[in-house]
Amino acid sequence: MIAAMSLHRPPRYPHAWIPCLLLSQLAVAVVWWRLGWAWGLPAMLLSHLPFLWGTLKPDSRMFSPVLRRLPGAEQRVWLTIDDGPSDDTAAVLDLLDRHRARATFFVVGERAQQRPELVREIVRRGHGIGNHSQGHPQAWFWALGPHRMREQVAANQATLAAITGTAPRWFRAVVGMANPFVAAPLREHGLARVAWSARGFDALASDPQTVVARIERDLAPGAIVLLHEGAKHGRNVDTLALLLQRLDALGYGTLLPEEIEAAGPTVDAQPQHAIPLAPLAGRGTASRSDAG
Repeated sequence: MIAAMSLHRPPRYPHAWIPCLLLSQLAVAVVWWRLGWAWGLPAMLLSHLPFLWGTLKPDSRMFSPVLRRLPGAEQRVWLTIDDGPSDDTAAVLDLLDRHRARATFFVVGERAQQRPELVREIVRRGHGIGNHSQGHPQAWFWALGPHRMREQVAANQATLAAITGTAPRWFRAVVGMANPFVAAPLREHGLARVAWSARGFDALASDPQTVVARIERDLAPGAIVLLHEGAKHGRNVDTLALLLQRLDALGYGTLLPEEIEAAGPTVDAQPQHAIPLAPLAGRGTASRSDAG
């Protein structure tokens, strides 16, 4: 049992990768010096694999804490919807209302600026808002340096705070990829990084049956379900409709993490997923002049 306000915990040694990287490159230098490039080059490539893993694996905690499931044994899941707002948003909201389901929308800042009324409607209907970067630099988010990473995170916070009156508490990396520079801006803005435990690749796959079957394989109490809106294939709304039908049939409900915090003093949880969360209200509120 842990306090409901601690859904996941930072790694004990959050910067352990730095000495590991330095030691690995020292070892590579020794191999190169003693045995030549034929051994040194493969050794150098192999030494970088763990750090690539930390970047490419969405739930890796190498560079920052990350939440991949919610605590509790009830048959409820956290629906998360990335890449909006879009032409799909209104239909998605209507579907969620019809099934009495709630979700967190991980919003792209530039798209929110183009459709602020949709972002406000998401909040008005009782759903959550998360930070999904300002410009969604899909091809190179994983390679952002410290300055550009801060810009992407901070600009989204300011944009969504100006639109809704409250800055987000949750962050999802673009394509799920992190790097050594993501932790600092998340800490500065009180953001928790969110991965997922169930996905159907609906940003690419257009067949709802296939997507939902993939998600069902990983459904479990507290699962974080990754969904998208606005994909070019135009089937995201159909996929959500089928998924909500299947959740109803399987006896699953939905929840937001804020509900867990408000539910009581303690909840069941796995300690390796716990970091302190900021209070539900009174943090991160900004005026429109903060958007910049």
